[in-house]
Amino acid sequence: MKGPSTIGDKLTSTSEEPLVKRLVILANSRKLQARCVAGREWREEGPGDWIRPVSDREHQEVSQRERMYENGSDPQILDIIDVPLLGRRADSPQTENWLLNPRWYWNKVGQLDEKRLSVLADQSPQPLWINDYSTYHGLNDRIPEERISEISGSLRLISTEDVRLRVFRPGQMFGDAKRRIQARFSYGDDDYHLRVTDPLIETAYFAREDGEYPLGRAYLTISLGELWQGYYYKLVAAIIGAET
Repeated sequence: MKGPSTIGDKLTSTSEEPLVKRLVILANSRKLQARCVAGREWREEGPGDWIRPVSDREHQEVSQRERMYENGSDPQILDIIDVPLLGRRADSPQTENWLLNPRWYWNKVGQLDEKRLSVLADQSPQPLWINDYSTYHGLNDRIPEERISEISGSLRLISTEDVRLRVFRPGQMFGDAKRRIQARFSYGDDDYHLRVTDPLIETAYFAREDGEYPLGRAYLTISLGELWQGYYYKLVAAIIGAET
């Protein structure tokens, strides 16, 4: 791998040469007013571990300035990029977290052909961590805090044949008119209704009427979010390869 020229110019002056990881981006999802970015390490011999670059802020969200390329554009799903990092920042269950180096630009070096996604995905259907815990509108969509020590890792890429998107207003009966997008699908022997945080899907489907829309076959990047009110929530961070 090349040195500093591989990742573009520095954002601010610094003498250190950064640690660089090359990733295939599999999520660039909405988190607070910023993003949660994640991907799998890409090597000549094939894919490696999941990596989630995070900031040093309380909720570790990645700002637009921190994740942008030198030309000001934003990383897209399936971009192959070099990301400058400072070191591991593993935090149960998010063992994939690495602290990003905010002094350097991220750099796109290629694009993965969608036909090669299968080499990055789970090879046999297994439950998405722990099931049987659901919200009022969800299904198998959360894990209680007291059970989180039973799992390791918070990112999965799966392929499923029957994705449907539901656009609805879950808080309408309580006076909350905000809309939400939920992915409904089967994986292995289990059914799931999970919240979608993919901003491209949100843009496309918030422009439509409330209702349910079939997508068919798609790859889904599933992420476990941070602890909130005693639970870790399963989120669909990206939907890849579907006709939207």
